[in-house]
Amino acid sequence: MPLPLPPAVLLVDNGSLEPAATLALRTVAAKLALATQRDVRAVSLLHSSAVASELLGGKSATILEPTLRAMAETKEMDIVILPFFIGPSGALVNYIPERVRHLRKSFPDLRVRLSPCLVDATSPDDHRMAALLAERARDASAINKFFRPAVAVVDHGTPERPVNAVRELVTTQVRALLGGFARIVAACSMERRPDAAYDFNEPLLERVLNTPEFSTGEVVVARLFLQPGRHAGPGGDLEHIAHAAKARHPDLHIAFTEPLGSHPGMIPLLQERLAQGLNSAPIE
Repeated sequence: MPLPLPPAVLLVDNGSLEPAATLALRTVAAKLALATQRDVRAVSLLHSSAVASELLGGKSATILEPTLRAMAETKEMDIVILPFFIGPSGALVNYIPERVRHLRKSFPDLRVRLSPCLVDATSPDDHRMAALLAERARDASAINKFFRPAVAVVDHGTPERPVNAVRELVTTQVRALLGGFARIVAACSMERRPDAAYDFNEPLLERVLNTPEFSTGEVVVARLFLQPGRHAGPGGDLEHIAHAAKARHPDLHIAFTEPLGSHPGMIPLLQERLAQGLNSAPIE
């Protein structure tokens, strides 16, 4: 009798229409596959399948639900989804479990386990993500010859308070890790929904860059983003916000950190999250 196949591993991001995001995800998946000696497949939640394959080395991007269905149809039933998400977004809490439950109506033998997101806000002593971001901030300062910069830790902005709690935790940890290296460290969001219920995203980056502490001198925008793309990539939304701020404040000098997904320290963290997923119960 043949031995059962090991669980398939899907490294899943939110998805992007920017080819660079899919290519970056594939690079991380390949590094994780090498580190774990497992087949790790790069899959997006949504969006990325619309990118032309010729922009992706001739290989089209795949999205999650059709991938799970195709795997189930070929009797590949034991799957671990490893989220490439910093915080517990609605995609992880609601969308993925709902889609898995929907598929299990057609494929009752399908077993899908979901690993935790990268940062656990209930574990304030785990500062690994903050350590990666602090190192990126130091690197950006060194490249630009900044001395005691102000540091703005910026995330996308979210409708989910638990995701915002992750931003606040990481910022607190970065502040402690940088110590006197930075003259000030502040948290902010790139954008937000307009309703008052989402005020917890404040301040926005554009407003931070108008404050006295951040509108003159040297500022590092520490991107709490995993991949390049429409927001964090070259010419993206964050850079547009920075260019507008510099036009208003001629004495302002801004440097950006590299996205976190390419940091070598990301692979050990993903390995731990994968082990947690392998030891978890399947989605019911």
